[in-house]
Amino acid sequence: MSSSPAIFDRQLLRRRLARARTLGPATFLIDRVAEDLGERLSVVLRQFERAADLGSPTDAVVQALAASGKVATVMSAHSVAIDQEALPFADASLDLVTSALSLQFVNDLPGTLIQIRRALKPDGLFLAALIGGDSLSELREAFAQAESEVEGGASPRVAPFADLRELGALLQRAGFALPVVDSDKLTVRYQSVFGLMHDLRRMGATNILNERRRTPLKRKTLARMAEIYVQRFADADGRLRATFEVVWLLGWAPHESQQKPLKPGSATQRLADALGANEISAGEKAGR
Repeated sequence: MSSSPAIFDRQLLRRRLARARTLGPATFLIDRVAEDLGERLSVVLRQFERAADLGSPTDAVVQALAASGKVATVMSAHSVAIDQEALPFADASLDLVTSALSLQFVNDLPGTLIQIRRALKPDGLFLAALIGGDSLSELREAFAQAESEVEGGASPRVAPFADLRELGALLQRAGFALPVVDSDKLTVRYQSVFGLMHDLRRMGATNILNERRRTPLKRKTLARMAEIYVQRFADADGRLRATFEVVWLLGWAPHESQQKPLKPGSATQRLADALGANEISAGEKAGR
């Protein structure tokens, strides 16, 4: 059992995802991510015999993998059907693991990354997209200000998603080779903040923090939040901006064939020669 703090109520997450499917899911973000994932995989010069998609909320990623022509067999393990903190995969049983917009809600992300790395065969690939720390910054700011004014203090309403440096370090700690982390930002515009909140509900992405306020949201607070959002985040045409940051993780299970950094002192050419620059000894000042 994980000893990590339980930040997220994962049983509530399952209920929210089920409600989203009933409402008719908002899929624009997962569809965009699935398309990008397929494009990223297309530049990898190898085939994958056995792949698993972990927790992606729709079949969009599985469809992208099938369309890529890179994967022979794909298993889909949706968030509602698997405990991402206790993965069922045998060691060295998979050639590829993907995940889209799901792992940001895992309480023990370091432990899950270690399990994914163990499930990969040597030279197997992990490729995932998570919601990043700059997502919904506008909504976070508007809610915090409104609650501070109306209720005398703010409660956590938007999840504390990890940033790039933290995620890169986690990949290294989990034992991945050649780790790469980068991010994309998508700005979506709405007629009102309530349109944004409706989309979040249809994504199953509303508040599942264990430390969330359990009392109903006051109408006065909600109205003030909407006012602040318009004041601070409206474009000239009156439409409101909402930022979604998608952080991409890529790492390989170690294999002897992979590139390795050169040992210190093994260079055969000086950096100054490669750059066509004059070398300056330590302590010597450059002339002006």
